[in-house]
Amino acid sequence: MAFGVKKEELNRWKQAVLDGEIAFLTHYWLDPRFPGVTTVTKVGCSDLDRLEGWCRDNDLPPQYIHNRRPFPHFDLIGARQPEILKREGQWDQLRRFKLL
Repeated sequence: MAFGVKKEELNRWKQAVLDGEIAFLTHYWLDPRFPGVTTVTKVGCSDLDRLEGWCRDNDLPPQYIHNRRPFPHFDLIGARQPEILKREGQWDQLRRFKLL
């Protein structure tokens, strides 16, 4: 279950993904398969080669990319989420979702 994202944020993320950018969208998320995890960051890019490269550059397994056209994305969760968001300069999302 996803919540805590505004429609305009989602629309900006979608447009960036469609434009072939690496785009980040963090939201609250609850899934019984991941106890204790309360947020997820969707790292999207319509250029699959670029998204796969981003995964490899961050030591993340590209085989876990959700290839859902037109918005392929990697679900970034857990301990690596704040680490990577910091490196990517996503300070607003880090602060907003208390990931610092």
